[in-house]
Amino acid sequence: MQHSNFFDDAKKVLVGGVNSPVRSFSSVDGDPVFVKKGKGSRFVGENGQSYIDYVLSWGPLLFGHAHPEILSYIQSTISDGTSFGAPTLLETKLANLVISFFPSIEKIRFVNSGTEASMSAIRLARGYTGKSYIVKFEGCYHGHVSSLLVSAGSGALTHGQPDSLGVLKDEVSHTLLAEYNNSDQVEDLFRRYGDNIAGVIVEPVAGNMGVVLPKNGFLETLRTLTSKHNSCLIFDEVMTGFRAGIHGAQQVFEIKPDITILGKVIGGGLPCGAYGASKEIMSCISPEGGVYQAGTLSGNPVTMAAGIATLEKLKNEPTIFDSIEEKTKRLIDGLHTVMKKTNLPFKTHSVGTMFSLFFTDGVIENLSDVKKSQSIDFRKFYRRVLEKGVYLAPSPFEAGFMSSAHSVTDIEQTIDAIYYGVSDF
Repeated sequence: MQHSNFFDDAKKVLVGGVNSPVRSFSSVDGDPVFVKKGKGSRFVGENGQSYIDYVLSWGPLLFGHAHPEILSYIQSTISDGTSFGAPTLLETKLANLVISFFPSIEKIRFVNSGTEASMSAIRLARGYTGKSYIVKFEGCYHGHVSSLLVSAGSGALTHGQPDSLGVLKDEVSHTLLAEYNNSDQVEDLFRRYGDNIAGVIVEPVAGNMGVVLPKNGFLETLRTLTSKHNSCLIFDEVMTGFRAGIHGAQQVFEIKPDITILGKVIGGGLPCGAYGASKEIMSCISPEGGVYQAGTLSGNPVTMAAGIATLEKLKNEPTIFDSIEEKTKRLIDGLHTVMKKTNLPFKTHSVGTMFSLFFTDGVIENLSDVKKSQSIDFRKFYRRVLEKGVYLAPSPFEAGFMSSAHSVTDIEQTIDAIYYGVSDF
């Protein structure tokens, strides 16, 4: 069992005992597992138990924990210094690698997190277009940017209302809300505000309410409307970049955004975010243009090294992504086999190397569907799966991730653990 003092001690000095809320296990009514070390598909907790990990630092670890090639590149770089606040060749090298995977990006700016990238991207859209409003979707998370921490309030076609204490109404007064996958609502917003909409920001595949795929025509509608009204289509591919497909969701669904937000995988497990677009749009960013954005540790050489090692491995081993995707399909197929042995309603969603299991027989197209989807006690299910040594996201509204390090044995053990998790319902 987990040593209870770990969490008690953490709560004395860390808010809620954690540095990001979902880690507190509040959704599953238990104490979080404290991690001691990781290797490959697994990590070992401070309790001494080994866990098969499908959180993978919430997505970045495409090749698993402590991959030797990535560690080697980091170690060789860190021996020359950790930060300079001045240009290094590593920044140019990683920029060229990212651009080689994303044809929609001609120039890029590195930052330290997905939140920074989202904040900067919406500022860029406003600066480039000279317009004010941003459209976002319920259930799509773009970091803790104040203007994007909004709920639907009295309806999707109203101005956003703050979703967090400390966020002023003025900060969200130019954020417009719509339901994910609801093209009609977006069309209505453009009829009402189209001349002053700077951009539409969307997770092309929603990942922060579980994996929710775009309906046929939804992304195409966003592309058509933004082009017609000279607005920017912003794809938040922090999660889907190098996960939905090796070239992101924009390749999978054949939609070219104006601005792309990246993170997670591009940092190889270290803090990193980025936003990129055409040369014309990116020329608005300081020092070339009047949209200001800066960061002391942006382009940090150690992070750049981790990103380079990760993306070079993807580039030099072109079949490796397909292999990880096949493992994801194997897991999904196995879940279908064991879940059919139960009387529980269920649905699996996956794209590339991301997946979710929903306990429902209904359609899952938006946040409202997701909230109605849990027909079982997720807390009980989660604890039973964890007992069997499988570490899933401690929330029913998060995606799971596969890595190249997961083995057939890992996947079979996971399928058995999930069957055990539902067997008592």
